[in-house]
Amino acid sequence: MRFLLDTEQRAFADSLRAMLTAADTASAVREWSRGERAGGRALWRRFADAGVFGLAVPEARGGWGPRPVELVVACVESGRHTLPGPLAETVGAAVLLASLDDPAPAGRFLPGLLSGESMATLAPAGSYALDAETAAVRLAVHGAGGAARPPAGRGTGLAQVRLAPAPAASRPSLDPARRLSLLPSGGELLASGPGVGPAVEHARTWARLATAAQALGTGLALLDRTVAHVGRRTQFGVPIGSFQAVKHRLADARIALEFARPLLFGAATTLRPADVAAAKLKACEAAYGTARAALQLHGAIGYTAEDDLSLLLTRARALRSAWGTPEECRDAVLEDAAGATAGLPGR
Repeated sequence: MRFLLDTEQRAFADSLRAMLTAADTASAVREWSRGERAGGRALWRRFADAGVFGLAVPEARGGWGPRPVELVVACVESGRHTLPGPLAETVGAAVLLASLDDPAPAGRFLPGLLSGESMATLAPAGSYALDAETAAVRLAVHGAGGAARPPAGRGTGLAQVRLAPAPAASRPSLDPARRLSLLPSGGELLASGPGVGPAVEHARTWARLATAAQALGTGLALLDRTVAHVGRRTQFGVPIGSFQAVKHRLADARIALEFARPLLFGAATTLRPADVAAAKLKACEAAYGTARAALQLHGAIGYTAEDDLSLLLTRARALRSAWGTPEECRDAVLEDAAGATAGLPGR
């Protein structure tokens, strides 16, 4: 099956790519890692002005969607350019707010999220949340297994969503531009009851989809940068890209990324949790494998934080475990397959 973007989707991707290419995203990422947010916030608002966050929110709640395919297009481009900020978390928070039975929280917080004036983070209560110090909207999920790892087949039990207080401190992650903080207990109750569980599961699916798309974009950028590098670097008087072993390594990376692409867009069309888990697993593993190849083929340059390659390498590692580790995603796929098999005639 082939997933080809239509004319409008390609134009949307091209416009975002042009905007992010013209911006100095590498400097914004480095500033973000030092706690300097001005450049990253300006870039975030421009990204939001393109309507990206509205793609995850229904028109009835002030958005443009739901349009998951277009959101994937946008997140792939954000991954290519290592856009700083809690992108998947803001998408998940927006979906969660829009999915609650009570429209009051959505009316209160969604306008700021959709415009880019504010950011959001989302995590199970007592867990680490991304960029909680920067986010104005910090959603802590109590019960229902949390936002990142709800129990398989559940999501209908009693649960709560609270607006968590600001954290006291943060810690670095694998990616220096991604700070993690424990969400404090307490906070303002925004929603509770049996309807919260399904809303949390739905938000988790969208956040995982956005993470998978970012990973694919990161992997594609790593591959493009490495292909250019091996074409320039010479050894024994010829470009190292002419060596058969180098060609095979890059071909393997390209194949893995190209296999991940249809899984990702297929998951965007179905939004089935198992499909999204499979896409996340494949995209993140492809990006991680490409990062390993890029590190090896760049040689000593790949180990230096001063080179922009490092921003992509650390992002690929961080996204691999964000919103579901490879093991968790694989378990979700296997559980879905086991459930489908159990329902066959004669079982």
